Amino acid sequence: MLTSEFRLFRFTLMGLSIALSAAISSPAKAFDINAGVTKESGPFDLFKFGFKAYKSGQKEEAIEAYKYAAEKGHTGSRWALANMYADGDGVAQDDFEAFKIYSEIAQQGVEPGSEDTGFFINALLSLANYYKHGIPGSPVRTDLSQARQLYFQVASTFGVAEAQFQLAQMMLSGDGGTRSPQQAKKWLNQARKSGHPGAMSVFGNILFQEGQSARGLALMTAALDRCKPKDCGWMESLQEQAFSVATEGDRRTAVSLSHKIATGSD
Repeated sequence: MLTSEFRLFRFTLMGLSIALSAAISSPAKAFDINAGVTKESGPFDLFKFGFKAYKSGQKEEAIEAYKYAAEKGHTGSRWALANMYADGDGVAQDDFEAFKIYSEIAQQGVEPGSEDTGFFINALLSLANYYKHGIPGSPVRTDLSQARQLYFQVASTFGVAEAQFQLAQMMLSGDGGTRSPQQAKKWLNQARKSGHPGAMSVFGNILFQEGQSARGLALMTAALDRCKPKDCGWMESLQEQAFSVATEGDRRTAVSLSHKIATGSD
């Protein structure tokens, strides 16, 4: 199952939902000739039907439509289908099946500026996550080198903050390649500028350890205002540890700086 750290990336594709919702106004019907859509219909018509059925809770019909559209090469349908298998959403949860579909999207590639770019990026991130953890009971084994390469591709080519953060973490620990703290700092700094709370926290901790106490503590403090519940624990631990050894002057400065960081004025 995909970890929640990668599900958050799917928000970048929300525009797709908005566009389709505007284009589809009638309620979903069963997947048959009466709905005006059959397996012989064009891939985008099948995709629209699948989306409409999914939003109406008719997930079996959605899966069927997505499968036919995917067979005709529709990337968005492949992506939607892979997500359903990864999450066990309307179908038995099957990470290996999701992995195979994400792999198809990745192997297909994407043209610069293509409307399929979001699907392609998400597929690469999902594959990186699978390689990072492996899929029990399948041929997919943990491959940290492959995971690191995929994170680097997304971080460098598309500038995605989550990929930059994951890549930096691997560089700090030396997972999947050589340990490179300076390169990790570069990627963390880029990700934190995009508002990534994990990157803000880790980058702040590094600055604190390097002697930039107020600045580092400020970043760790600002990260707590943005963290998701599953991540707040470890971020709070870093911040509290730094706060406990910081001077009173650094604490006051950090609080002031954290407000500026939180509002994007620093």
